[in-house]
Amino acid sequence: MIDAQELEINKKSTEVIIRKALSAIKAYGPSGLKRILWDKEYSGHKWDFADHTENDCVYSHLEKHAANGSILDLGCGTGNTANELAISAYQRYLGVDISEVCLDKARRRSQANGRAAKNEFVSGDILLFSTPEKFDIILLRESLYHVPITKIESTLNRYGKNLKENGVFVVRLYTSENGKPKPRPTTMIGVIEKEFDIIENCYYGEPGVKVEVGRPGATVIVFRPKRAS
Repeated sequence: MIDAQELEINKKSTEVIIRKALSAIKAYGPSGLKRILWDKEYSGHKWDFADHTENDCVYSHLEKHAANGSILDLGCGTGNTANELAISAYQRYLGVDISEVCLDKARRRSQANGRAAKNEFVSGDILLFSTPEKFDIILLRESLYHVPITKIESTLNRYGKNLKENGVFVVRLYTSENGKPKPRPTTMIGVIEKEFDIIENCYYGEPGVKVEVGRPGATVIVFRPKRAS
């Protein structure tokens, strides 16, 4: 017979497997299923903590490179960038997210902040989304997690067609936890460093405080597709 301790161990193991499976589906599954799962999560309060990032280290990079131009935000969530970035830093913002719950909240925030004329939000899976429009910045804040590592180069190069002549990608990732590098995001940054032309590569510890390379907390990397020689 299975005793109570074994049952508890089996229960915990099953819960871990289910969590990992759901995480994989939310990142890489069919768009319709991903939408259902993300809408369910954002319908509750699980992600409320992420609604306010006013002093995030990415904003200074966006203000510098947007130069009062246009931004495509892939995986925009509830509209933090669209509503926290200095309103004078951009003229046009397009946010893309798979969750309609997120997009509804982002639209309400933009309306309340007087930015509805500047900010547009559309539903889309960042692995499949396309637009003929070109932008000064294409931003991925943590959303690069939802691109398989083997597809990072091809996905970014596909979106590279949506950059203006001197446009840039801006990626912001948490690359360490409890003082230790996180393997997957560190690998993602490595792919970008190898396959793209790097303009800025900054590592931050506590929010907004830059530290030396080699002690990553959050990483903001600014880059372009490599140009044919």
